[in-house]
Amino acid sequence: MTTEEPLKVLARFDAAINAHDLNEMLALVTDDIIFESTSPAPDGVRYEGREEVAKAWGEMLASAPGMHFTIEDQFAMGDDRAVVLWRYDWGDGHVRGVDIDKFRDGKLCESLAYVKG
Repeated sequence: MTTEEPLKVLARFDAAINAHDLNEMLALVTDDIIFESTSPAPDGVRYEGREEVAKAWGEMLASAPGMHFTIEDQFAMGDDRAVVLWRYDWGDGHVRGVDIDKFRDGKLCESLAYVKG
């Protein structure tokens, strides 16, 4: 994987999440994906494996049908790490945060999410 590839995966992931396409989101992750959410404060919840992550992401998509992520900045570090600064909008609110992502074999294998609170 080249340095550019994590950003290509992230571009597809961003399009999928904003389209509320859980199947496409899951197509971009490894079977042993790790996702740490931003809530509840202060530590969030750690989800491990495709099934747990699919449930968490599915609930997020269902709970906020008008949600939208805007990428404010992102950069790759080598071929296996990326940082994404984002804004998450829903209804009449928003929050800003950052994801620290890890990739393996061209797929997202870890996403640790942090939020300004």
